[in-house]
Amino acid sequence: MEEKKALSSKPEVRVAHDSQNADVVKDAKNETDMGITYKIEDVPPWYMCLFLGLQHFLTMIGGTLSIPFILCPALCIRDDDPAQGYIISTIFFVSGIVTFLQTTIGCRLPIVQGGTFTFIAPTLAILALDKFVCEDKDNMNTDHWAVPEEEREEYWQIRMREVQGAICVASIFQLVVGYTGMLGLLLRYITPLTIGPSVAMIGLSLFDVAALNASQHWGVAIGTIVLMVLFSQYLEKAWIPIPNCNKGYSKFKIFNLFPVLLTILIMWGICAICTLAGVEDPAIRTDGPKMVMFNKAKWVRFPLPFQWGVPTVSVEAVFGMMAGVFASAIESVGDYYACARLSGAPPPPNHAIYRGIGTEGLGCIIAGIWGTGNGTTSYSENIGAIGVTKVGSRRVIQYAAFIMLGFGIVSKLGALFVTIPNPIIGGIFSVMFGIITAVGLSNLQFVDLNSTRNLFVLGFSLFFSLVLPKWMEEQANMGHNPIRTGNDTINNILTVILSSSMFLAMLLGFVLDNTIPGTDEERGLVKWQSLHIQPDDLSNVDKLKCYDLPFITPFLKRQNWARFIPCLPSSEYDHKKTDLPKTST
Repeated sequence: MEEKKALSSKPEVRVAHDSQNADVVKDAKNETDMGITYKIEDVPPWYMCLFLGLQHFLTMIGGTLSIPFILCPALCIRDDDPAQGYIISTIFFVSGIVTFLQTTIGCRLPIVQGGTFTFIAPTLAILALDKFVCEDKDNMNTDHWAVPEEEREEYWQIRMREVQGAICVASIFQLVVGYTGMLGLLLRYITPLTIGPSVAMIGLSLFDVAALNASQHWGVAIGTIVLMVLFSQYLEKAWIPIPNCNKGYSKFKIFNLFPVLLTILIMWGICAICTLAGVEDPAIRTDGPKMVMFNKAKWVRFPLPFQWGVPTVSVEAVFGMMAGVFASAIESVGDYYACARLSGAPPPPNHAIYRGIGTEGLGCIIAGIWGTGNGTTSYSENIGAIGVTKVGSRRVIQYAAFIMLGFGIVSKLGALFVTIPNPIIGGIFSVMFGIITAVGLSNLQFVDLNSTRNLFVLGFSLFFSLVLPKWMEEQANMGHNPIRTGNDTINNILTVILSSSMFLAMLLGFVLDNTIPGTDEERGLVKWQSLHIQPDDLSNVDKLKCYDLPFITPFLKRQNWARFIPCLPSSEYDHKKTDLPKTST
């Protein structure tokens, strides 16, 4: 059989997959082991776990902070409302819970869970329905807002509860697909030309959010972009000396690890200096309504379930949120393979993948119950941090989970992050949304881009997914409802679906790629699906113990019924066959 190699959904990761070529497997294992200081089951000293856990928390901050900055205006939350800080704290708190669950009973890989951009597009589509559009939005942050002060809290919480309900119900699908092993069946039809355009549309559809924030002061926004590019690209390999216990020093690649955090701190400091110098432009001042919000926020606040009220459920919101849930689940499969390789673990067996996806669904339900306004997913940034630090210990990520819980309780810190001036956020968005778009398009490395068939599927999926939502938005701005079926529920379902660029891109890619004739090689299925074919050399139970559930695995492996449950670590079920699809070669 011809030797093959395939890239995972993250372009830098390679997984040897030819089960009949032991040399390929051996080389992949040696490459994985090389340079790892602490592997997945190793336990570093507690002080090292604490420091490295804090580093993982700081690494996730950049992506996490972006989410409430996008959602809060759509939820009709004013700049001076401390609820913005409470939402950020809740995201940190829930991320800590779900990260601990994922590393303990989920896929068991050292992988951080946090907010996801895949939920933003459907959430904004839901909040764009006529009944949720903010009243008198132009005056929302002034004293002349039409909504009375005593009604403002309930005004935005109604919208939050609708988003919570949609996330909870839609995520049940992800939970079921994961824990029952249905993921293997679904992957037969989810192709690079399905997932690629849909993920790319997450970034492309949010360009106006980046422009709105950046345009408030282009000087600060461009300065932010320059620093982000400088730190993350040009200074990626630069390091500073850090003293170590051996009376020497270690090379600490600070720019590679914290490009977003460093950029925010430097530009935030410049804006603070401008404020002290008397610059009158309110866009870059660090006082004003946001500082009023910071002063109002409590120092300590324990996030509770249903803190914004009991979630409400509507059919249109759930249907709209399904696209985000689906895309998040498919992306995470590639993250698991990347994380396993960098942490010195063998490729994850099926039961670990199924359990990981199911736990992410459970995490999204928890996020909906607590009211983050978002779901949870695996963070690629933190996987990259493992590759840099060469520390893939599961215990480090569990320490990071408890650090997230601590920051989630100290709500004053969440409020502090909200005071970042909008032009800085606009600059960060410009870079991050571009990267998200590129990550989606990177899935196209598997397909034949010389094929006119593939070019049609890709181009039409991308372009029409911008055209139709734009028209829907213009109709809504003019007060027109273009969907008139005679049934309000159906009207709202179609409005949400047709207003979501991400959902449309996934739908078009799915239908076109699975109906237009094309070979497996042409469509990229051979390389795409070969990622999930596990080498026989790695199917030894002893090598896969790192994926076993703690305490109860010996009991489960003695039970005959356990081998029929896909998410349980049963060697009879998992290593003699795979449910994930194979293609003809």
